Amino acid sequence: MLEALAYPFFQRALLAGLLVSLLSGLLSPFVVQRRLSFLGDGLAHAAFAGVALGLFLRGEPLYFALPFTFLVALAITFVRERTELSEDTAIGVFFALSVALGAVFLAKARGYTGDAMGYLFGSLLAVGPQDLGAIALLLLFALLLLPLWGPLAYATFDRELALADRLPVVRHDYLLSGFLAISLVLAVKVVGVLLVAAFLVIPGATARLLARTFAGLTLWALLLASLSTGLGLWLSFLLDWPSGASIVLLQALLFGLAFTKTLFPGGN
Repeated sequence: MLEALAYPFFQRALLAGLLVSLLSGLLSPFVVQRRLSFLGDGLAHAAFAGVALGLFLRGEPLYFALPFTFLVALAITFVRERTELSEDTAIGVFFALSVALGAVFLAKARGYTGDAMGYLFGSLLAVGPQDLGAIALLLLFALLLLPLWGPLAYATFDRELALADRLPVVRHDYLLSGFLAISLVLAVKVVGVLLVAAFLVIPGATARLLARTFAGLTLWALLLASLSTGLGLWLSFLLDWPSGASIVLLQALLFGLAFTKTLFPGGN
């Protein structure tokens, strides 16, 4: 690990990964408890379309992926709130649309399709100084979600009671969807589009096996997201693996250990 820290590209990737882990660890419990895993997958494919659009227009893909994914997140929530369609149906529509648009944009991005591999699977070299600054700035904006943690947790466990108490549940649903989109796009450079949804699901799922309260679940998710990111990036450097694959494999390992603990609770 000390050898890896001597390289500036690894320092940038580690710092970016840890910053994103703070946000994903905060949001992951809501994704798990509200059963929004498919939403994360749909937004990941929206990010793919945004990245492909950026490559097609010869711009910075992150700057195109962020507004595109954010708008898709709001559109999914709008369709769910204003129609009788279920959330998974709304997600499925925009999922398919995003993949189709991404395929078209990527096919037209001649000479840049090789760059797409780093965005699809994550790359330590993909995080530049400008990316790190953008991630830090967007993270500061996204942390505005912290004051809403209590109301969101309330609505997560009893939406009807939260509505009866006149909490702005629908408005909070839009905010949560928007912040999920921001978190996914921020993590694309480190984890990659194809695996970024796992960044919002596996830490929360693992924490759910270990915690008894929602506060404990959140703390565990923050810890597990940060730990898996740090060690996963180190494994990526050591074994020359894609950074996204290394992080997600480590997250899956931690999930397996937590699951084993639930099967044999008397082992500790």
